[in-house]
Amino acid sequence: MFVVEALNSRHLPTGGVTPLHLLSEMASLSVKPGQRFTLPDWQNNSLLISADAEQQRYNSHHIRQEGRALRNETGNQAKWDEHNSRTHLKDRIASVDRWREALARCLTDIDSEIDALTKVKEAAENALQAKNLWLDVAIECLTFRESRRDIDVVRDPVEEELLREVKVIEKTKKELQQRVDDAFKQLCLLKEARQQLSCDYRHKVEALELDRQCMSFNPTSGNISFKVNPTRIPDGSTALSEWEQNSRCNKEHAEAEMKASVDLRGKITLSIAQTNNELDAQRIATEFALRKRMRDMEAALNELRWQEQNTLEEIAEMEEEIRQLEKDIQKRTLDLKVAHTRLETRTYRPHIELCRDQAQYGLTDEVQQLEGTIRALQQKRTESQDALDALYRQLHRIQTDIGYKTNSLQLDNKCMDTRRKLVVPVEKFDPEVDAVNRTRNLPRSSELELA
Repeated sequence: MFVVEALNSRHLPTGGVTPLHLLSEMASLSVKPGQRFTLPDWQNNSLLISADAEQQRYNSHHIRQEGRALRNETGNQAKWDEHNSRTHLKDRIASVDRWREALARCLTDIDSEIDALTKVKEAAENALQAKNLWLDVAIECLTFRESRRDIDVVRDPVEEELLREVKVIEKTKKELQQRVDDAFKQLCLLKEARQQLSCDYRHKVEALELDRQCMSFNPTSGNISFKVNPTRIPDGSTALSEWEQNSRCNKEHAEAEMKASVDLRGKITLSIAQTNNELDAQRIATEFALRKRMRDMEAALNELRWQEQNTLEEIAEMEEEIRQLEKDIQKRTLDLKVAHTRLETRTYRPHIELCRDQAQYGLTDEVQQLEGTIRALQQKRTESQDALDALYRQLHRIQTDIGYKTNSLQLDNKCMDTRRKLVVPVEKFDPEVDAVNRTRNLPRSSELELA
């Protein structure tokens, strides 16, 4: 209805006449569906807006009061927290710096001990090198004699003495080598302990730099920013007790390794002094056994050569006998052919003449006798050939053994030539540290055990 009146006020002509199309349009608008509010709804909406505004202002005032209180509280808390953090950082820097100084002193001490142990280790290696000539000669002799062949590869007194000589040499070398190995292992332990100390020292230096950098941060610093999850616990984090225990363990471990190194240096110098006087008697025993073995080898070689000569003579006689047997077999074979031919020829006699007469029986007996003779001769030839083969095998065995023993004798001569190097006196090692007064040039606080 209000819409119709509005339309009338806007569209009616001044003359008061209403066109038909306008009446038709008004008729259609009056029936168009749409939402209509009542006057109470409109009044209630106005009241509701006013009430909401007052409530929002009240809430805003309350929040402003709470915000002011919160700002005061958080400001004070932030100042106290920053002061507390700065104090903790100062205490932490002082603690880390004390450990850094202790580790630095320990690093200096362990470097000195590494140098001292390295020198003693080099002295042991030089003493060990002095024993190599004896061992090289003994091993060379054993290597020469390993070229023996077949039956000559025996565990004879020479090999036993050479092996004993090697054991004596290796005993002294083993002791020195053990000392060198112990020194090497101890150096590794010292270097490992030093590595741990150095790593711990570097970490503490880095931690000091970082904590001092943290001390320098303030709200006006230009390099501060928000970080992603700064309150997280990083992987590998440790407790304060674990940190202090780790530093203490590193220092105590390094000190223990330095004490062990001092003890080891004393043992090494004593071992060097004790391993220079045990080789000459064994050399004499080995060379005596070698000369005796060479005399036995020459006697055996002479016997084999005599056997070789006799075997060659017997082979020549047996070959002649086989040739004679071959000739007899050939003769008997020809006789057998004649007998076979006679018997075959007589089979062509005509009719009644084909009778079994005395000639027939005689030829038959002759064939059988010749066949038996040929078999006997062939059997004997086979036996003779087997005997000849056996003689040849024996000759080969003798000649092979002669070759073996000639080779062995040559090898023993080489051993004697090689061992002439040992006539030169063994160079003795003069240790830098007295074997009796083992604590010379060592720290007075160290107590060494006699090996």
